[in-house]
Amino acid sequence: MTTTSTAARVPRRTVVGYALGSVGTGGFGTLPGLVLAYYLTDALGVAAGLASLVVTVPKLWDVVIDPFVGARSDASAARRGSRRPYLLTGALTLPPLFAAVFAAPAGLTGGTAAAWVAVWFVGAATAFSLFQVPYIALPAEIAATSAERTRLLAPRIAVLAVAILAFGAGGPLVRDAAGGGRTGYLVMGVVSGVVIGLGMLAAWWGAPRRAVVTPPAGSPVAPRPRVRGDALRLGLAALRKLPAFRWLLATFVLQALATGAMLAGAPYVATYVLHDEGAVTVLFAALVAPALLVMPFATRVARRLGKRGGYLAASGLFVVATLALLPMRWVPGPWVYALVAVAGVAYAGLQLFPLAMLPDVAAVDARERGVDRAGVLGGVWTAAETAGLALGPTLVLLMLAGTGFVSRAGGDVLVQPGSAVTGITLAFTLLPALLAGVSLLTLTRYTLAEHVVDATPADREARS
Repeated sequence: MTTTSTAARVPRRTVVGYALGSVGTGGFGTLPGLVLAYYLTDALGVAAGLASLVVTVPKLWDVVIDPFVGARSDASAARRGSRRPYLLTGALTLPPLFAAVFAAPAGLTGGTAAAWVAVWFVGAATAFSLFQVPYIALPAEIAATSAERTRLLAPRIAVLAVAILAFGAGGPLVRDAAGGGRTGYLVMGVVSGVVIGLGMLAAWWGAPRRAVVTPPAGSPVAPRPRVRGDALRLGLAALRKLPAFRWLLATFVLQALATGAMLAGAPYVATYVLHDEGAVTVLFAALVAPALLVMPFATRVARRLGKRGGYLAASGLFVVATLALLPMRWVPGPWVYALVAVAGVAYAGLQLFPLAMLPDVAAVDARERGVDRAGVLGGVWTAAETAGLALGPTLVLLMLAGTGFVSRAGGDVLVQPGSAVTGITLAFTLLPALLAGVSLLTLTRYTLAEHVVDATPADREARS
């Protein structure tokens, strides 16, 4: 997949539209991870153990639906040359479903409230899959070289950082401005759902009507994959046959678990460790805002060290920063925000590098097989990512349940036992550090270098 039907440089409209799509992915990936667990335990009176199931089961549904959507979008791309219908369907259906998640009626508490959230969250996750899976598959089809894919992805990650900051910091502000409680969450859900949908529509607007990148002459021609009943098999085959994809995915999932745990833990840290419920906005800004400043530097690091080298450096810095936060259990203070900002510098790399490496894997795979299965890879990737982001909050809630956390149905903040405060601290610091530390080991197994990705037929013949 190294020749193009147009100039190699991606058109500005496509770059802008693709970047704005991150408003949608950032909003849906961030806000539920940040506030959903807290919404369940501190607004709806759902016990922490039951809440852990509510935030997990709908996301695990993605493990089933995402590979299917990926295979279907591959079939659509092969037949029509475009994945745009999927982008549009997701953009139109997600906003009302997202709002419904935070619209639990006043009479529902405990188990019935948990059921309400779970049902609507499954619907929202399905709509998001229809958009996210083909969205991830696009770079391998619209950018011809590894460097051009980094150029396409860098603005997207910058917009993603803005979106994460806006939703993570702004979501709670909208909730509080609307009076807090159930009404505040409902207003937050409606406003956020509309903005998410607009970002998704921008990606649909900017996506090419037909794929730009085509397999080079001489590539082997493989039959089109069947879709019905075949999606899971195709996804498992990709994991089995593509070591680079397998190790990159394992790394990203471990880090999704780590960042998911930090997101879910932030409101609890603000309320019960820093003793200021509003501090969640500052914590979130400290984690995400540095990405806006260091993103240009991250792209230079990719050119100097390679994407893998930059990814290793960012992952190592994240481990160090999260471990250094551990003393906040005993000496909370403003220094916490500074160290969270250091983790935010690393977070920029944790977002940019893997998303720039994934289309490289898809491009090499298409070149060697002669058929595009970027949608299948994107489906597996999205399923694993969303499961990881869901299981991060699950791990936090399980730690809270195991350390004696006391839930509330709104009202005044409760005094938590010391064991629960310790559990909150460990969930925000040690747990992410351990997960990111293991990810360093899996990342060392990824060996697909840029010169292999961009090799021409003559280069490959010379090496053979």
